[in-house]
Amino acid sequence: MNAIGIDLGGTWIKGVLMDIETGEIIRQLYHPTNDEKDRGEASPDAAHWQQAVAEAVADLRVQSASPVKVVGLSAPGLPNDTNQCIAFMPGRLSGLEGFYWGKFLNAPIHVVNDAHAALLAESRFGVAKGHKNVVMLTLGTGVGGGVLIDGKLYQGNFQRAGSLGHITVDAESDRSIVGQPGSLENAIGNATIEKRSMGRFTSTYQLLEAVKQGDYFAQWIWLSSVQKLAVGISALMNCFSPDLVVLGGGITQAEDELLLPLAGFMNLYEWRPGGRATPIKLAQFGDMAGAIGAASFAIQSGL
Repeated sequence: MNAIGIDLGGTWIKGVLMDIETGEIIRQLYHPTNDEKDRGEASPDAAHWQQAVAEAVADLRVQSASPVKVVGLSAPGLPNDTNQCIAFMPGRLSGLEGFYWGKFLNAPIHVVNDAHAALLAESRFGVAKGHKNVVMLTLGTGVGGGVLIDGKLYQGNFQRAGSLGHITVDAESDRSIVGQPGSLENAIGNATIEKRSMGRFTSTYQLLEAVKQGDYFAQWIWLSSVQKLAVGISALMNCFSPDLVVLGGGITQAEDELLLPLAGFMNLYEWRPGGRATPIKLAQFGDMAGAIGAASFAIQSGL
């Protein structure tokens, strides 16, 4: 039996056809989203990406040699209480809020937040497999997250649990998009790099290239961001006492440029009763994590 997972992002729609038992990816596909950002009304391109999702599901169904038992969809925003649609997503993918995918596709569709989906991918098939209590941070344009408690995704009231990018790491700094001062998202997310670097860099990739060239200003900006990440992770460890912390998202492509200074700061901030440190690992899955996690959520919810 197979499952289909779709990840709807602002740039790409990604899909996977996956074996339910083994997690083997049988097929995968990409399709441009063509979303118009920052519009106050439904984008004329909304119909395009809605139809593109329908075509992706149909295409993957055709390519499945065995029955497709469940379909999951991950997207930014907060799902409704029954995980049938995204109930709240201001500012991006206009037309997504309140759009019932099951009605549109004429089949049960299990909808989950994209960062939650990434956590589910790792816990079912990736580096967090076998762990019951896991915290995941996705470091990209913003900072998302998810929490696994006793083997189950914790979604919380209004499905907003796991908004870990909006914890405070510096109460004197600017407010985040949810009104939180000095958020972790503002401290390390790609969206704020230009402001954090006083206009010198427009992306984390550009900043890290300067770091590698020995640019002291770039190193200061980067180490300050990683320091705040360590503070945030340490606070989350105190809150949830996880078996493992998983880091995903585009910024983790920095690998040792991220992990080595992070380890140094964790030595300063992490509470380690009896000298026991909580492991931090990079996610196994890359840009297909949302689609794999959407399929995983559907398997968990629909079988």
